[in-house]
Amino acid sequence: MMRARRMSDPLLADVLRNLLRELFDGPPGGAAFIVNPGDHGLVGSLAALSSAAASARPGGRSSVAAHAQHLRYGFSLLNRWMRGDDRAFDDAEYAKSWGQQQVTDEQWRELRDGLAREVHAWADALAAPREWNALTLSGAVSSVAHLAYHLGAIRQLTAVAAGPNASD
Repeated sequence: MMRARRMSDPLLADVLRNLLRELFDGPPGGAAFIVNPGDHGLVGSLAALSSAAASARPGGRSSVAAHAQHLRYGFSLLNRWMRGDDRAFDDAEYAKSWGQQQVTDEQWRELRDGLAREVHAWADALAAPREWNALTLSGAVSSVAHLAYHLGAIRQLTAVAAGPNASD
């Protein structure tokens, strides 16, 4: 059970937002904490893929498109919740969020754009001044971890989506 403890710290919000943006857009400047310097983040990884490559299911696994749809859906729920919808997760259908395995060129573009809108809206929501409690902090931290997981999973599905190698 989580203790009801509130804290207010703009530094915390900045750190969470910056880590989320690093994973999604790549590290700003040279400061990389999760991915390698020069990485283009999930945006660059997805942009490097054609709709056919995003729809591929190597070894029968879920496609990159399905990972992207699952992320878009999850961030849309987080955004609803952060806007004050306390019931945002009550009717969540996570299994359905994996339903779109194949995409056309237009669907792939729309999916990437929609994911970008949701992630950037969530990053903006994290940056807004707030009192943090165990629930909101858990949601924010887990969103960074969840995005990191899927970035890694996507990069394991196709070498085209890989980030740059580490350099000395």
